[in-house]
Amino acid sequence: MPAFPQAHAIHRVVVTGAGMITALGADWAANVEGFRCGRQGFRDVTRFPTVGQRVNRAAEVSPPDPIPGTILGHRALGRLDAAARFLITAMGEALEQSRLRPAPGIPLVLGTTSGQMPLGEAFFRQALAQPAHRRGQAIRAVQYQPQSQAIDAQCAFGFSGPVTLIANACASGANAIGHAWHLVRHGRAPRVVAGGYEALSQLVFAGFDCLQALSTTTCRPFDAQRDGLALGEGAAVFVLESLEAAERRGAVVLGEIVGYGTRTDLHHLTQPQPDGAAAFASMREACAVAGVDPGAVGYVNAHGTGTPANDGSEARAIARWAGDHAASLHVSSTKAGVGHLLGAAGAVEFGICLMSLAGGWLPPMLTTRTADPACTFRLVREATMFPLEYALTNSFGFGGANASLLVRRWS
Repeated sequence: MPAFPQAHAIHRVVVTGAGMITALGADWAANVEGFRCGRQGFRDVTRFPTVGQRVNRAAEVSPPDPIPGTILGHRALGRLDAAARFLITAMGEALEQSRLRPAPGIPLVLGTTSGQMPLGEAFFRQALAQPAHRRGQAIRAVQYQPQSQAIDAQCAFGFSGPVTLIANACASGANAIGHAWHLVRHGRAPRVVAGGYEALSQLVFAGFDCLQALSTTTCRPFDAQRDGLALGEGAAVFVLESLEAAERRGAVVLGEIVGYGTRTDLHHLTQPQPDGAAAFASMREACAVAGVDPGAVGYVNAHGTGTPANDGSEARAIARWAGDHAASLHVSSTKAGVGHLLGAAGAVEFGICLMSLAGGWLPPMLTTRTADPACTFRLVREATMFPLEYALTNSFGFGGANASLLVRRWS
């Protein structure tokens, strides 16, 4: 990688390209409209059987076919499963929007949890049903590895560079963007492509159902009667650049990442820390790095899974972090519309903050009716126009992974 001048300096980090695919749509514009009005994208699962399970609905996405703008051949395109298609679709939109030409040495940082787990499931099913039949199994074994998806994404658009994969549960996408922010901020690279992607798989879906973590009614983040989460899938990818690099090539800036905080609470494998101490610390760190007072933050895109344990813990952390400003702080969880995207959640929700800052609106949770008493802040329960200067997004995962990103509107 070519040396970047003033590697010891601290650089401002801006976003110059963004791409997104969720159950609300296969591009950025469709998602802007969906999140702005609080649409829901849930439907009966068609990707795999759900017979005998408590829940059979999720925010499933139909992968685009063909994927526009790639240079992959017919055979390479045919090998891609849903997760890779989501990733490449979002990356293509981000690169096109940033007008970034293919070049060597551009780092790629991605967050995911299950990668191409459906290929692993297919390998296992065939091994059980037809142990002597090996056709296609070698490809499944290779493509199952998440680095193969990242390399396919690079090949799809003709650029190369070091690849970093982050998989620490539901904070993966946020930490991928945070890691990319560090690389650019400290002069390790003038620009980085970063984001998160995830596809529904039967193993993960059945696992959450066995944990009785899935809602049997509807996902209602921060509702006093909430009963569980809903799963979703998709991807969001961004081009991060130093302000100097963006200005040199005349790139359009979508927003600025000004702070990033991360903490591990070591409390429990799946249960969040009840008092939300580590979540509070990650929010505080993101603001401290930016030199921004919590009172300047107008909106928090909460992790807000809709589970009894998570939302209460996060509500206490947000209230503690906001302090005297809690009563004027707006909070919502967009998982009410697209479900929990696991490793892609933090990336998608970071993108929603960019949308809200640029458009001057707050994404509502239309399913939440009666607020949990722990919510001393303002829950956004209807489409609302509201000018913002700063927005914070939270991502908390199994194993006590906590991450927060602070974003500033570009003007």
